[in-house]
Amino acid sequence: MDQLYSSLFIMVLGVAGCVFYFFGSNIVLNLIFPTRGVSNMQMAKNIRRAASVRPWLFLGPALSFLGLYLVYPVFDSFMLSLSDRAGEDFVGLKNYVWLVNDREFRESLFNNLMWLLVVPAASTFFGLIIAAMTDKISWGNIAKSLIFMPMAISFIGASIIWKFVYDFRAEGSEQIGILNALVEYFGGTPEAWITIPFWNNFFLMVILVWIQTGFAMVILSAALRGIPEETVEAAVLDGANGIQIFFKILIPQIWGTIAVVWTTITITVLKVFDIVLAMTNGQWDTQVLANMMFDWMFRGGGDFGRGAAIAVVIMVAVIPVMVWNIRQANAQMEGR
Repeated sequence: MDQLYSSLFIMVLGVAGCVFYFFGSNIVLNLIFPTRGVSNMQMAKNIRRAASVRPWLFLGPALSFLGLYLVYPVFDSFMLSLSDRAGEDFVGLKNYVWLVNDREFRESLFNNLMWLLVVPAASTFFGLIIAAMTDKISWGNIAKSLIFMPMAISFIGASIIWKFVYDFRAEGSEQIGILNALVEYFGGTPEAWITIPFWNNFFLMVILVWIQTGFAMVILSAALRGIPEETVEAAVLDGANGIQIFFKILIPQIWGTIAVVWTTITITVLKVFDIVLAMTNGQWDTQVLANMMFDWMFRGGGDFGRGAAIAVVIMVAVIPVMVWNIRQANAQMEGR
């Protein structure tokens, strides 16, 4: 109960602080640029000045926190990547040279590339198919709710669920893992699925596809509903069948949305960490960049230089995708 009371107190304090800042900043602004007791010309000038200052006054705290918790750590991480294990002495590009020559880094990079090829494509594809199918059935909203539900689960929670799916017990023992129980039921031999090199990466990818398909479905369903009915009706009158309408009429009209969904999931994949940590901790050739960064930064005494170098690599990989995603979203909002 103490934690609950503390949380409620912090929430009330935060809301009260925001209200106080809102009204207090307006009062101060009115004192600096008064609109009473001055000439009409001066009053007009003060109104314009106050109007130009007020947005920055309200944005100020948010920009300050962004600078403190987002911009500053980027520069600090880059400086750390040029430092030694303790983050004190300058070593130049030594950590990046180590990365290029490190076998585990190359393995992580290869695994991340596999995740990038499979997860965004599979999630977007299944999301699109499900969105199109559920819009045509009476119980479509119920189906969407069930498919979207994994989005409400944390990555760690989802990983624990799938650990039970992939669970392995020695042959002859009762299998509690769904997958091995099915394999045994059909006469097969149970396997420790997440320990099989190369293929275990795909078993881990299934978890993220399961989570992200709901996100893709919701966004693409909204896009499909925004397509003018006239274009579909015209295609029907011209003799187009369902498959032709889907691939030649519907998809071209929501291609921008598909691209945004794809790149959004791509950014998530580049930062994938929780699933690998919970399922394998990078063992059995499943290491990825974010988990490798965590290992070097916080385990075995920590190596701030090497951990920061891996973080910089992840950031550099994310930036182009993020910029393209923002441009696509802006273009779509402007109707281009």
